Amino acid sequence: MILSFHPCFVADKNIICAGRKPGADDLAAIKAADAVILPQGCYKSLYEMARGNCANVFPNYDAKFKYPGKTGQTKLFQNKGVSLPETVIFRNTDSFIPNFASFSKCHCEERSDVAILSPKDCFAIARNDAIGKDFQIILAKFGFDFPFVFKFDWGGEGENVYLIKSAEDLQEVLQKAAIYERTGQAGFLIQEYIPSQNRSLRVVIINRKIITYWRVLKNREGFCSNLSQGAVIDFDSDPDLQEMAAVSVKNFCKQAGINLAGIDILFSSDAKPQKRAHSPQLAAGLASESENSKLPYGRSSPQLVAGNFNKGIEK
Repeated sequence: MILSFHPCFVADKNIICAGRKPGADDLAAIKAADAVILPQGCYKSLYEMARGNCANVFPNYDAKFKYPGKTGQTKLFQNKGVSLPETVIFRNTDSFIPNFASFSKCHCEERSDVAILSPKDCFAIARNDAIGKDFQIILAKFGFDFPFVFKFDWGGEGENVYLIKSAEDLQEVLQKAAIYERTGQAGFLIQEYIPSQNRSLRVVIINRKIITYWRVLKNREGFCSNLSQGAVIDFDSDPDLQEMAAVSVKNFCKQAGINLAGIDILFSSDAKPQKRAHSPQLAAGLASESENSKLPYGRSSPQLVAGNFNKGIEK
C-alpha cells in the first residue's frame, strides 16, 4: 500500500497533514504502508515519523532539515567540496557590525541635537559619526566591494535577495535585517556578484529524472531571473551547457542524498576559465570547471547560485 500526504499525488491512501502535527492515526497509516510520499511543506515531525517507520519514503529531506535556509545550504555545498562564489555568512547584524543592535541608539543618545528620529535617520547619523565604521572598510575586511549580493536566510522566487550597489543600498538592507531580528528572524549572507547575461539555468531533480531550462530576464535592468520577476523559460539554448550542469548537479545530489530539488546555476559572462576546480552554489542558492563530482567555474562552466531542496518545476 502506498500512502500519500501530498495533496497532488493520489495513492492507495491519502492523508492531508497541512497545518497540524502528525498524530497516532498518521503513525498507524505509515506503519501499514509499503511507501510514503510526503508533501513539500513537510513538518520535521512528520518526516521523522515516516523515516522511522517506513522503509520507502519520498522525498529524502535529510539535507533540508540538517542544512536549513540559504546559510545552511551554503554550508552543505562547502561540506561536499562544492566551490561557490565568494560567500560570507552572518548570524545577525551584530556579526557584520559589532554591537549593531545598540550601535545607532548609542550614537543618537550621544547627540544633543537629536530629538526623536526614525530608525533610518538614527542609523544614518550613527554610521556617519562612527569613525572607522565606514562600509567600504567593513566590506574590505571580508574581501568584498560593491556590487555584491545580499541574501536573507529565508525566502524564495527572488524574494529577500538584493543586488547591493552602494552604501545606501547596504544601509537600507541592514535596516531591514535589524527589523527582522526584532521579530526573531535572523541570519543572512553576502555573496560575490556573478554577471550572467540576465539568465540562470534551473536544474530540477525528481528522483532519477532531470529537467533543465534557462530562465531569461528580458528586462536588462533587472537582477533576479525568476519567473515571478518576469523571466521567461527557454528549454533550447546552449544544450551543451545544460548537459554539463545536469551531470554536475546529478553528482552533487547523489553525494548529498537529495532526490527532489530545484537548483539554479549561473554561467559567468565575463569570468575567464580557470583550471582550479569550482562548483555551483545551490541557493538561494549557488559554478566552476568540472573535476570528478565538482562543478565548473568560468564562462564554459556553471556556478551554482541557489537551491531549494523541496521544490521542483516552477509554474
